[in-house]
Amino acid sequence: MLTTSTARRLYHENVEQLPIVDYHCHLSPKMIAENHSFRSITEAWLEGDHYKWRAMRANGVSEEYITGNKSDKEKFLKWAETVPYTIRNPLYHWTHLELSRIFGVNELLNPRTACRIYEQCNEKLLQEDFRVQGLIARSGVEVLCTTDDPIDSLDYHRRIRESGFTVKVLPAWRPDKVLALDDPQVYKVYIYHLAEAADMEITCYGDLLSALAVRHTFFAEMGCKLSDHSLDTFYAADYCPAELIQIFDKIMCGNHLTTEDKSKFKSALLHELAIMDAEKGWVQQYHLGAIRNNSTKIFRTIGADAGCDAIDDLCCAARGHRFFDDLDAIDKLAKTIVYNLNPKDNEVLAAMAYTFNDGKVKGKMQWGAAWWFLDNEQGMRRHLDTLSSQGLLSQFVGMLTDSRSFLSFPRHEYFRRILCDLIGRDVELGKLPKEEMEFIAQMVSNISYYNAKDYFQF
Repeated sequence: MLTTSTARRLYHENVEQLPIVDYHCHLSPKMIAENHSFRSITEAWLEGDHYKWRAMRANGVSEEYITGNKSDKEKFLKWAETVPYTIRNPLYHWTHLELSRIFGVNELLNPRTACRIYEQCNEKLLQEDFRVQGLIARSGVEVLCTTDDPIDSLDYHRRIRESGFTVKVLPAWRPDKVLALDDPQVYKVYIYHLAEAADMEITCYGDLLSALAVRHTFFAEMGCKLSDHSLDTFYAADYCPAELIQIFDKIMCGNHLTTEDKSKFKSALLHELAIMDAEKGWVQQYHLGAIRNNSTKIFRTIGADAGCDAIDDLCCAARGHRFFDDLDAIDKLAKTIVYNLNPKDNEVLAAMAYTFNDGKVKGKMQWGAAWWFLDNEQGMRRHLDTLSSQGLLSQFVGMLTDSRSFLSFPRHEYFRRILCDLIGRDVELGKLPKEEMEFIAQMVSNISYYNAKDYFQF
């Protein structure tokens, strides 16, 4: 990845040893609190990793070797058969980077080496410092933020904090289910659990907002500094209070909502949640553009997050600008990061974010890191180029894993290498001045670590 001497110097002298701030991931707080010990590399590496599942299916691997009942070793061998065919997919680089950095395995994974690597990794996983907490610590992580529902007790976060674990593990507020309006019966059950968590009755729309405020405050007391929303697009429809009362009553009576009802209700809730974030001084994140569970067959047999999500192509520009402007107009626009899944929206969201910076906070509005289908070498390079063109690369808060795997932290190294290569190449081409190398070196360090630490106030 480091193709010039300047790139190598920037990386090895400035960012290689910096800690990791992983401010958005889907790791299990339960597994961290219990310091889980993996039974095999298959459990640690393949269970729940829908990136690998997609690749294996594409390579003709039967589902019984992916999410089925085959043994751990049989599943691993099928993954090893697939790895050579992932060449030029980021999985090829990630696989070997993780084997090297975490397990000290520096040979290629393929059918010839699979059994030996399987045994080597399993032997390491038996060691105390290869349990979950050890894997996090040995990866150089300083802070990580999980993804947590408003009804979550956060008991595991409390246990982690009280255990003396040196890595700071914080919750992040993810209220997606309060916006999931398609199934009235499922929604009613969720509202019942929200009421339980808030220790109050929810009989009307006002109660709903009150319960969310109670839980929002609880999350803040537990160290939460971020919210996160997964949206198909932004919502900024006109509504009046009476309509919201009626819409809430309608769904709680078991009636399906119209498209217009959903738009108004989501617009109102997102606005109110954003105000809560602003008043707490949190950072709010909006992940836009996923279309989920597209294979009915796999969804019915395996469930969500099974590798059947994809890129949506909804418009987001007009509603996004209106959503942020409504908050900005009342001085309730929190620090914000926006992410797009569709590359057609790169310039759209980059320009949108930088429209609402107000000079009060450096990098207040951020266009977030290349995400999911875009967090590959080409996607990261396009992201860095677009961000440089539309805003200030120097204020960027850097990479995150967005991962469910405790072995995925080397992705930060992957990003840092790409960043240093891009900047180093520009220096050697004369596009950036060698006389500013001290500033440039500090900039890549800031993007890799310090900006995130300061921005989130960790």
